[in-house]
Amino acid sequence: MTMPLELLTLPCLSDNYAYLVHDAASGKTAVVDVPEAAPVLAALARKGWKLTDILITHHHNDHIDGVEELRAATGARVSGAAADAHRLPPLDRPLRDGDTVMLGASVGRVLDVPGHTIGHIAFHFPDSALVFTADSLMAGGCGRLFEGTPAMMWDSLMKLAALPADTLVCSGHEYTASNLRFAATLEPGNPKLMSRIARVAAARAEDRPTVPSLLSEELATNPFLRAGTPGMKAAIGMEDASDAACFAEIRARKDRF
Repeated sequence: MTMPLELLTLPCLSDNYAYLVHDAASGKTAVVDVPEAAPVLAALARKGWKLTDILITHHHNDHIDGVEELRAATGARVSGAAADAHRLPPLDRPLRDGDTVMLGASVGRVLDVPGHTIGHIAFHFPDSALVFTADSLMAGGCGRLFEGTPAMMWDSLMKLAALPADTLVCSGHEYTASNLRFAATLEPGNPKLMSRIARVAAARAEDRPTVPSLLSEELATNPFLRAGTPGMKAAIGMEDASDAACFAEIRARKDRF
């Protein structure tokens, strides 16, 4: 039986997160996204871990700016989307949808999740119930559609929504409170949403991260995952519209929020 990976959530910059994942049996350690190198290096020193892999989700600077410094300091192998190789730091391993990355005996599956950017990927480690989604599926929300279409992002979100409900969603930013304020404008009568808003407020008051989050909680409270539900369609006056059209309307409303 594969032992679950150990997860560390590392605040970076003003509102970004990097994630360290460690396989105790092999000693291998990966980081998912590197907004800046210093917090990652400090955590590695504190834990006594050696970084072996850098996994990149997408090309935006606030997810890759620390990659070269970290690679130089650790010699770690850098992996990212083959489709984005032209705008990522040099890749030791270009990845495509369905590829796997190994961390000791743990197998991570690469998921193509375009929308926020065309070349955005996620990493799913089923044995540890972890998915690293960066700016695709976010806590209480989803990333802006800088490059992709609403239909593209809806398909990506549905791919992530189909993962086991006990999966921890490791997303890229501390946007949860504002995302949930928007969600409350659509479903003010959702008791699970109101409970989550209170818990997020308490966490932020103590400067605690609100990520990762359980996929089951996202399915119950995240308006972008709920775009296809009858209740959400009624809430936005689009009972007869397609799921993707309802998602597009919710995304447009969030952009104006």
